[in-house]
Amino acid sequence: MDYHVHYHSDSQAEMLQLLRSSLRAGIDLTAGTEIPNPATNRVLINGRPTRQQLEASPLLDSLIIPYAGVPEETRALLIEYPGVKVYNLHHNAAPTAEMAIALLMASAKFLLPFDRTFRHHDWRPSYQPDPAVLMGGKTALILGFGQIGQRVGLVCQALGMEVIAMRRHPEAPQLAGLQAQVISPEELDRVLPRAQVLIVTLPGTERTEGMIGSRQLAQMPPGGILVNVGRGQIVEQGALYQALRNGTLAAAGLDVWYNYPQSPEERGDKPPADYPFHELANVILSPHRGGGSREIEVLRMQHLAELINALKTNSPTQNLVDLAAGY
Repeated sequence: MDYHVHYHSDSQAEMLQLLRSSLRAGIDLTAGTEIPNPATNRVLINGRPTRQQLEASPLLDSLIIPYAGVPEETRALLIEYPGVKVYNLHHNAAPTAEMAIALLMASAKFLLPFDRTFRHHDWRPSYQPDPAVLMGGKTALILGFGQIGQRVGLVCQALGMEVIAMRRHPEAPQLAGLQAQVISPEELDRVLPRAQVLIVTLPGTERTEGMIGSRQLAQMPPGGILVNVGRGQIVEQGALYQALRNGTLAAAGLDVWYNYPQSPEERGDKPPADYPFHELANVILSPHRGGGSREIEVLRMQHLAELINALKTNSPTQNLVDLAAGY
């Protein structure tokens, strides 16, 4: 019997063909919004499966969430099915890391305020004290050191920065060439006074929500920079706004937020936070697009194929989700 994988999707035909062409022999891929009948699928690709879909798949042993992160409703449901392993994708690691670096450099160099002024042919800011922050020689603290955080660390290291990173398992291997000092979450307070740059790449879980508040921001050296490409709720929005407004932080680059549109109608006018970050000149605002790129769907199919092929051959994978931890 073929190894049957069902993709709960109405993806474009060319993307499904790309996925099929990358799968090993013996893997049968079906796609659609209904579970096949008879349901012989061992794998279901669906970020938000229903109980009915799980019950309708008696041979199911693996669920793949086709993006990073784990929706809370999916985590709660799959805890009830201990025989089904849950995996997610890291296909957006490279574009998200690139966005973190873009936000870091744009905020550190105050590119957007100068761009706005120079569009009016105003040269005067160039003859005033320069607010740009030098990265070389600074210390970057990266919260979350998975595939995104490590890519960010490599670039920071190449810029001449010392890299400290926090992760749940400090002993886990690093990417080749990366020489970061890795700490556990319990050591965060000890290293914050060295964090001239704080970069958040953590997932949003009960443990990470509110991890950075006014007390933690006050521990950073004055004039630091914060970048968040993880989840908005990891950094308390009131504390962040006040630190930026009063100059405790020199600048910030934010791609993740606190309020999101709940309908198509809200997409044209939805404040992303309860505080007016848009009024601050020292903040770069991005509407949660860090994991995207023109090539993102191709990357998704490539990473899905790699994961499915690994499951078919019982090969180790870094994509297994710890449902208790939430990622």
